[in-house]
Amino acid sequence: MDFLRPAGWEEALAAKAEHPAAVPIAGGTDVMVEINFDHRRPDHLLDLGRIEELTAWEDLGDSIRLGASVPYSRIMKHLRGDLPGLALASHTVASPQIRNRGGVGGNLGTASPAGDAHPALLAAGAEIEAESVRGTRLIPVDDFYTGVKRNALAADELIRAVRIRKADGPQQFSKVGTRNAMVIAVCAFGIALHPETRTVRTGIGSAAPTPIRAKAAEEFLNAALEEGNHWESEAPLPDSLVKQFATLAAGACNPIDDVRGTAAYRRHAIGVLARRTLGWTWSARERSIACA
Repeated sequence: MDFLRPAGWEEALAAKAEHPAAVPIAGGTDVMVEINFDHRRPDHLLDLGRIEELTAWEDLGDSIRLGASVPYSRIMKHLRGDLPGLALASHTVASPQIRNRGGVGGNLGTASPAGDAHPALLAAGAEIEAESVRGTRLIPVDDFYTGVKRNALAADELIRAVRIRKADGPQQFSKVGTRNAMVIAVCAFGIALHPETRTVRTGIGSAAPTPIRAKAAEEFLNAALEEGNHWESEAPLPDSLVKQFATLAAGACNPIDDVRGTAAYRRHAIGVLARRTLGWTWSARERSIACA
């Protein structure tokens, strides 16, 4: 196994173009596990650890351009106001040591359905900035996951950053695991209220072959909120509306049985998480209106 260590971004793109099968490594929290268990044995590792721009973020006004290697710990500390859903998801990642090393770019590159960042990115409607020596393109997060641990990156592309609109309403993330730390999600659910567009977006993790949105649940809720004039109201949502949203969210799942949980349990748990997170976000919205 050869180890490539570019000093800058342009050098990294050139190395990836020359060795398209090279596996990028930054925090190494996913890649090294696979190598240590001999699940992967690439010919080349492409170390991005010396490229400082990947560990920085930029305020674009209405959005944040998050470098692919910004550690979860820094997202938690500095971006919880602009990106609350992703900050909450970052809190659930493994241990403090791993949160100091791992970043969103690694989650996206691995594209595991259990990656903690995915539900929050889906709910926020993020875009992935992919670059090669041929140029740059923005990939909507909805189009990024193409199969189990597969993504839409071309062989010569690297993830440079993720662009995420600043929250214009409450966001939440919740995860079920077999213990409180250092755990792969049994399932996870993210939700974001978008009052500016009067819409709700969701994200589901570890309950389908890829991270997904609960689109039928979103469509139902968006229509119900509009028809009931709930966006103008300070009142709690009707229980029947919340229950139907949860049922539709559970129905979006296509889970498997594995050592962490059964398919039936995952469906049930997603329904519970959908109900709870919708309640939490709507209550936060009510409080913000009351304080305005």
